[in-house]
Formats: sequence, structure tokens, C-alpha cells
Amino acid sequence: MKKAFLSKFLILALTLLFAAPAFAEEPAATAAAPAGTLVRNIHGDEMELEFELFEPGTEDIIQYKKYGVFVGLGRGDYQYKITDRKGLAAAVGVGVYPSTSVYKDPAFQKLNAAGKLRGIHWDFTNINDVQLSFYKWATAAETPGVKQYFTAMALEKAGFTLQAIKAYHAVVVHFPKQVGWTVWRTPIYYALRAQDKIEYLTRTHPELGLRYYNYKFVVKNGDDLDISNDEYVAIHPGFFKRETDPSKIAPPPVDVSGMAVKYSVGGDHVKLVQLENGHWQMRVDGKPFMIRAIAYEPTPVGQSPHDGSRKDWMQADGNANGKLDGPYESWVDKNQNNTQDADEPVVGDFELMRQMGVNTLRHYHGASNKQLLRDLYENYGIMAVIGDFMGMYAVGSGATWYEGTDFTNPAHLEAMRESIRKTVMEHKDEPYLLMWVLSNEGNYGIPGDNSKPTMLERLGLGSRGKEQNEQMYAFANEMAAMIKELDPNHPVAFSNGETIFIQKWKRLMPKIDIFGCNIYRGKDGFGKSFWYNVKRYVGKPVFITEYGCPAFHNQQSLEEAEVLQSEYLVGNWKDIWYNRAGSGQGNSLGGTLFQYIDEWWKAGPPPEFDAFQQDTVGDFKADFPDGWMHEEWLGITSQGDGSKSPFSRHLRKSYYDLKQTWTQEKGE
Repeated sequence: MKKAFLSKFLILALTLLFAAPAFAEEPAATAAAPAGTLVRNIHGDEMELEFELFEPGTEDIIQYKKYGVFVGLGRGDYQYKITDRKGLAAAVGVGVYPSTSVYKDPAFQKLNAAGKLRGIHWDFTNINDVQLSFYKWATAAETPGVKQYFTAMALEKAGFTLQAIKAYHAVVVHFPKQVGWTVWRTPIYYALRAQDKIEYLTRTHPELGLRYYNYKFVVKNGDDLDISNDEYVAIHPGFFKRETDPSKIAPPPVDVSGMAVKYSVGGDHVKLVQLENGHWQMRVDGKPFMIRAIAYEPTPVGQSPHDGSRKDWMQADGNANGKLDGPYESWVDKNQNNTQDADEPVVGDFELMRQMGVNTLRHYHGASNKQLLRDLYENYGIMAVIGDFMGMYAVGSGATWYEGTDFTNPAHLEAMRESIRKTVMEHKDEPYLLMWVLSNEGNYGIPGDNSKPTMLERLGLGSRGKEQNEQMYAFANEMAAMIKELDPNHPVAFSNGETIFIQKWKRLMPKIDIFGCNIYRGKDGFGKSFWYNVKRYVGKPVFITEYGCPAFHNQQSLEEAEVLQSEYLVGNWKDIWYNRAGSGQGNSLGGTLFQYIDEWWKAGPPPEFDAFQQDTVGDFKADFPDGWMHEEWLGITSQGDGSKSPFSRHLRKSYYDLKQTWTQEKGE
């Protein structure tokens, strides 16, 4: 979500709405939620009830063959036909299809009679009280597959992990072809997300002793936003097996240090390699280099691109003392009193990032200060990923905003060629350069149209990349070939929005070396299917070009919101780390955390929004702890009350937790 322009409307990297929601750290799977849970619902009422599973089921591993018949296992025409509904309901227990025992639960009856479950079920998804969320979703008038998925999510949040696994599995067994939609009208295949959840929960809860295997979900054309042409190729709900050996549930990493290289791109300083086992690594000076990148744009409070007041941070010297403000003159407000006290010396963001373990900055469109980047590399050990918007947000193409970059317009194409060529020639021989990244969620690009009903459709994204995706990808491939001629020493990535149109990559972009992806799916990370599908459809390594989470929650204190942000970000990084060479799918190169510091202009243009105020109204529904994107709160550092901007830094919990994670990782 590059935020150089109309941020609120540039966030089509939003992923699957509620598809893999974040959740708090859970207790052991076999333990019930604490008794005496405080109940708060959307009406602000309170009462105290014990939350226990009413009729948890007679089987931990459901023997579905006892209660029905599988037809077409592993094929596109798969279905499960129940022959003993009563027996299956007793086996699965409360909250799992086809059980309806929730209506017999005395706690449900009491809450329902007291009016605690009034309202729309979607409003109960991200509320603090998981008991109410569970009861509401388990009795919701909703599409069965969707209802089952969110019931499972509530069980997971409540700490009933085994029952949640059964509930997620029921989605795949009974409702594999039910599709939901995000607010951006992108499809959600709940069966696929349910399989990801089961894989994650069984792997991260080895105490359950469950291995999930043989599951499958393949939909041809399932990435193109049009479900009418979907072709279900293979569906298998998978099986569970008891395991006493934890290594069979979560295999330990494989030592790849001695493996031969079968393919490489780059030069002596920077090289992308594929190992003999098919896994991928980035290497710098011959050593493995896991990319711990961050997006850094320390916009001072009050500045905004909407009125042209936003300055280039790489040139910003607001106090005219010869030193750049953010990189060298920031200080940590340890007691958060919005005053620089005697024990709060100037330290600078570059040093704070070095201490944290950052090794790369992502620059979205060129970089204006080569000497600064040289200093960043030489004295702080931080490299640069340098990009070109390639016409996204009407940058570099010469297009007007409402016209949008047209990938069939020769003049626009030529302007972008020259923009990219200029950037490559300027930085290609610098030791700080790690790789090139083309575009930023270019596959989401839509032109503005004042006649459209929604704000997003009216403003657009300054590009026609969505409707012209094939032409855009083909042009990106041409640009990758040009870059390789100019600079054979660095790999080239393209930054996609989620996995939309991913099945076209091999055909249209063979010259692109790395699949870049802006992706925001929840605290668990991105799901095994994400890493696997990139391997299947692209065959290239993955660089997560953006992941992030707001530090604001509309039902929690700022301190509690910081905890949730940190859990989310650390969970994302753990998924990135798990899928590195030697582990998981072996195709992760690292990721870019979005972002270093809060920027106060991002909620939207004036007069509705004020760059001198940090907005707390949710921008749009999204897969974050309170169910909303709060884009002015994405930083792992804040600017306090803004009175000491651009120098004051309040370091959030996520800064310290990621620092601990990154500085302790070994064996890259």
C-alpha cells in the first residue's frame, strides 16, 4: 500500500476481508476458556457467564465415512453425502455442521433472552467477547459455508482449538464451493482458507498430536475476479492422523548451506540463487541474506500530497542545520511526555533501524539522494530496494489522474520506459542496491470516474492496470528484459496486489525474477496455499513487498492495540521466516514491513480529513484486529501528539518485539 498520493483509496492490497482473521494468543488447546469471562456486546451491556463448550462432540477426529459417503475425492466434482445426520451431529459437537445443539445451551438461551445477541452477525465478528461472537455466528442466518467459517474463527479465538479445527474442516467437507466476497469485490474461497487455518493450527499446536494431510483445493481461473468461469479441478477435504513424533507435524528446517546451486541471477555482490532442492535464497557477498525491509517515509505532521506540501524526506532539513531530519535527528521520547528530556539524546532513525535489525529499505519510485543511500549502507549496513511505480497512481506515464495510465497508449509506454531507464542508470552500479521492483499493486489499478457511486470508483488509482492486466504484465516483462540488459547484476521483481491474476504470470512475465506481493491476511501470516500457489503458478521466489497492521483498535486502549499490532506483525514475519530456504515451501526471500512511522495525511484528502490530526475513524473494513484499516496508525513508531514532529519517536511494542525476533534469528 504505497501511500504517496490518495492513500485511503490506494489500499487495494487489502486482502481477503475476514478471510484469515487475527486472534489473540490462545491457551492450550485442551483447556477451556477461563470461567467468569466478562461479557460485553455491541450494545455496551455487561454480564458474567462461564464459557464452556456445550456438547463438544464424541469424536476428536471425525470418522466421516461412518456417517456418509465421499463422492469424487480429489476431483472437481467432489461432494460429501450424509447418511447418518444424527450420528454425525453427535460426533462433531456444538458449533460444527450439522449439529444444532447450540440452541440447547443454557448460556446461549440466557444471553439470547437478555437481548445480548441483537444485531447483525457481521457486527459480532471482531468484538471483544468471543462467547457472544460464537453464539451469534453459530445461529446466524447466513450462507452455510460462511457461517461455519466464522463460527470456527470464534472457537479459535476462544481457545477451543480442537473444536475450531473440526469446524474449519466442516467447511471443506460440506461446503467446498461456496464463495464469499470482500468489500473490494474479490472472491473468498472459504474452503481454501479453512484448509490454511487447519494446517496452521495443527502445525503450531503440536501438543494436539494431529497431522493434516492429503488436502487439496484447486480452482482454474480462481484468481481472475470472475467466478462465472471458475473450473474446480481438485477438491479433497484431507484427513487427520495421530502423531507422537512432533517432527512429522512440523518438520524441522533442513540445512541447505552445502547444497549446490542450479540456477542464479545477478552478479558477484548480489545474487538470487535456486538450490538443488528447488528452494531459493538471496545472497549478498556470498552469504544468505533474508530481507528484513521496512517502508520509510517520515512525513511531518501537517504535510500532505493532497495540497502539495509534502516534501521529499531524502532532502528534508526543516531546521536548516545541515542534517536530514528523520534519518539523523530523531530522538526517542522514552516517557512519552512529548518533550525531549535530558536523557533522550538525538539518535536518528537510521540508527534505530540498525539496532532493530532492519537490513533493507524499500523505495517505491526512485531515490533522490545517492549519498544518503551510500551512508545508509556503509555506516548502518542497510541496503536499498529501488522501484518504479510503472504508471500506478499516474506516476511516470504522463497520464492524468482520471485518465489513468493506459497500457495500450504508446506515449504512456514510452514515458514509463524512460522513467525506468533513468532510475536504473542512476543506481545500477551502487553497492547499496539489492534489487529492482516494478509497480506497486499495479493489478489493482482503476481509472477515476466522477459518475461512479463510491468514493474509490470516483477517485480511482490513476491506472488501468486491472482492466488491462495482460497488457500491463506484458509491459512489465519488457521492462524486466530492458533492465537486465542495462544491469545484469541485480534481480527484478514485480509488486502484485495479493494473488489476483497469478495464473497468468508464467505466460506473461518469464523475465521477472521475483514475485512481489502486497498482502494483508491476518495474524497467522499468509497461509500455506499462498506460498504453494506462487510455487505452482509462478515458479519464482516470493518477496512480500508489504505486510503491516494498525496500532489502533476501536474497542481497546492504545496500549492493548499495540499488543495486537505486535502479535500480528510478528506472526506475519514468522510465516515469512518459516517458508525460507530449507523450511516450509522454501520460496520466501523476506518482506517489507509497512511501515516505520505513522503518517497523519493518509485517511484522505481535505476538507474531510486534516493532516494535523491523527484520524481514528476506520477507513474501510479489513483483516485487522478490530476489523478495520486505520491507515494513519500503521507505524511501529508514532509521532506522539505531533507537537515535536518530525523528530519525536514513540517506539511501539512491535518495534521491540520485532527487534528481538530479528536479532536472534540465525542460520539465514
